[in-house]
Order: sequence, then C-alpha cells, then structure tokens
Amino acid sequence: MMRLRHGVLAGLLGLTLAFGTACSKSTTSPTTTSGTPVSIVRGATILTTTAYSPNPISVAVGATITWTNNDTTAHTSTGINVAWDSGSIAPGATFSRTFPTAGTFAYLCTIHPNMVGTVTVQ
Repeated sequence: MMRLRHGVLAGLLGLTLAFGTACSKSTTSPTTTSGTPVSIVRGATILTTTAYSPNPISVAVGATITWTNNDTTAHTSTGINVAWDSGSIAPGATFSRTFPTAGTFAYLCTIHPNMVGTVTVQ
C-alpha cells in the first residue's frame, strides 16, 4: 500500500514538473499591450503635436487605444471637454480607452497643455 502511494505521488510529481516545464516556455515570448499603441515620447513636456506618437491616429469604432508613458515625468491623456481623463500616467505606466462611437476627438496633457493629439474614430 505504501509503495502504491509513493508510485502515485512520484507520477503526479513527474506530471507537475513536465507541465511546469512546458508552460515555462511561453514566458520567453514577448508581452504585448492590448489596444492600438500610442507612445508619450521622451521629452514630451516641451513638445506639441509630436508629444504623442503616432499623432493623429485613426482607429475603427470599438477600438481601444493604449497610451504608454515613455517619458521620465507624469502626463495625462485627457479629451477636450473631459470626454475622458486618464489621470496622471506615471513613467512606464499605461492608460487604455475604448472608443465606442465615430468622430474626431482632440486631447491633451492637462499637466503640460502644449502636448496635443487627435483621435479619429471611423
């Protein structure tokens, strides 16, 4: 009886190790951010229409845009008339928004209002 338990446990341990090894291979592939990417570029604080890249950006109705702050200071993505407001996006952080309706939407950084962008949803 004891021998049977050890055999079952050894078998389960073997399966666990094999499964863990197979799963660990997926960690080598790069991770991606969901949504259409927009970068808040380095040095954005002193830029205007080139602070967000790409700018302007066009997406389909229902698409999600993900802003990534690649600068060394906090920024926002805020729709004019506060259609949306990311709040402060720390360096290295992201903010995503889905656009459910067609239109052209201007936005800016409320911390650095010279930073401006446009999203066209078709």
